[in-house]
Amino acid sequence: MPNLDALTSARLYLCTGARRREADLEQFLDAVLAAGVDIVQLREKNLEAAEELELLEVFAAATRRHGRLLAVNDRADIAAVAGSDVLHLGQQDLSPGQGRRLTGNRSLIGRSTHSPAQFDAAIADPDVDYACVGPTWATPTKPGRAATGLELVRHAAENAQKKPWFAIGGIDLTNVDQVVAAGARRIVVVRAITEADDPAAATTELLKRLPGYHFS
Repeated sequence: MPNLDALTSARLYLCTGARRREADLEQFLDAVLAAGVDIVQLREKNLEAAEELELLEVFAAATRRHGRLLAVNDRADIAAVAGSDVLHLGQQDLSPGQGRRLTGNRSLIGRSTHSPAQFDAAIADPDVDYACVGPTWATPTKPGRAATGLELVRHAAENAQKKPWFAIGGIDLTNVDQVVAAGARRIVVVRAITEADDPAAATTELLKRLPGYHFS
């Protein structure tokens, strides 16, 4: 069954590729999950299904070792086969209800939102367990998508009711305080950890900036 308590307590969500250049995927995952990353998602485009599932076995083993959550992006079929804790869906993907049916209600469902109307719709949707808002700042991981700025973060903080949500998009140690000041309590990052000289130390520093995080 989906672990809603783990989602509610989550503060730091990491999206990462397979780290082919560094050739250290397993060690990297162990380091950042031990340092406090709560949710980790494989984010790599144009993977064949078999290759993605093979990589997800590495991710799943790491999240089990550390008691964290595994997320799959976009693909409900992959999430179902991998038995992932989380399925994250964009606005152009399946609907949350369709994703839930395909995963057999075994995965938490997340939804990307890029406007107040999209965020409000996600909060009102009973099939959405959490929302992401952004990109707060322009980011090369989402080429061509305009930044939503801190106003969308403020809107989310005022209108989320009790549903968890994460700020996303260009967030790092230079600007995370601005996102927190706008009302965010949870963030999604990519380069702030994946490109850090010491990913575990970067994880710890980000967590120190987030209110409500309890170190274990």
